[in-house]
Amino acid sequence: MDFRDSPQEAAFRERLRSWLSLHAKEFSSSGDEYWTRQAEWHRALYREGFFGLSWPREYGGQALPAVYDVVVDEELARAGAPPRPSVGYLVYGIGRHGSDALRRRFLPGIIDGTERWCQGFSEPGAGSDLASLTTTATREGDNYVVQGHKIWTSYSDVADWCLLLARTDPAARRHRGLSAFVIAMKQPGVQQRPLRMMNGVSNEFGQVFFDGATVPADRMVGSPGDGWAVAMTVVGHEREPSTLGYAARYNKLVRTLLARHDGSVTEELAWAAIQAEMLTHHVRRRLSEQLDGVSHGPEGSLDKLLMTWVEQSVGHAALAVGGTHDPDLFSAYLYSRAQSVMGGTSQIQKNIIASRILGLGV
Repeated sequence: MDFRDSPQEAAFRERLRSWLSLHAKEFSSSGDEYWTRQAEWHRALYREGFFGLSWPREYGGQALPAVYDVVVDEELARAGAPPRPSVGYLVYGIGRHGSDALRRRFLPGIIDGTERWCQGFSEPGAGSDLASLTTTATREGDNYVVQGHKIWTSYSDVADWCLLLARTDPAARRHRGLSAFVIAMKQPGVQQRPLRMMNGVSNEFGQVFFDGATVPADRMVGSPGDGWAVAMTVVGHEREPSTLGYAARYNKLVRTLLARHDGSVTEELAWAAIQAEMLTHHVRRRLSEQLDGVSHGPEGSLDKLLMTWVEQSVGHAALAVGGTHDPDLFSAYLYSRAQSVMGGTSQIQKNIIASRILGLGV
């Protein structure tokens, strides 16, 4: 496969690189400042034509090949800029399962960054076992009334909307009784509380309480009982590194560590460099498959495991180089510990690989 830029890609890369040289340092790529200004960063990228590149034109995208997203990810990492905001799970979830009216109403604001979103899936007693969630949505006339508690909800403190998974049929089998909704966050009956992470960030995650909040029935994504299918589309996208974004960030941190180490390359740092390079080639293969029209299902669990292993290898290297004395490197290590839980635990990914790829009786 030829990884060199075409003339059009090279011109796009140069324009992006030029813009980043002027504006990248205006935005922090870590800590509370990153989360506080993420919407501003999102809108800046979109305004300059560097966001939503591969998504449909009718909703505000540019319908370009996915390789342009790769160029953006590479150049953002190269410039030390914040990564692209992660909203693809919404575009794919609502785009694949939502009605025409929902797509027209919500996808443009997701893509251009004018509306903020969060994802209401995980609960205190339903993280890895998502099908055991207990939040309910009960039909009352033209609305559903929601009762429940969600946790580890990214951007919940600033979100306008939430892609919510709730139980609409308590009598149905666990997976079949779930439905998905687009619910307004700024309404009576919705309370958000922040969660402070161990790396000091206080405005990335929150927990949300729904106590009589309402959502119109026509804001259900899909049909009643389609919630599990929506959820699998969403988490499948979250688990698959379909662009080089993750690998570019890991390689950038490895280069930072190599520049800061005291002259002796530790075993942890050498292994991190190998792992980051391995992931780069793996996602290039995934990109090649994507450009050829190949879509993946449970294979995303393989990708999620690889990302976990690589991020935690790089995190251990950051700890080996900076110890607890370098705040940025120590924060990178602490954050890497969450990778084996977020987006589905490593144990769950192994079960999916065993049952749905290898055909084992798990």
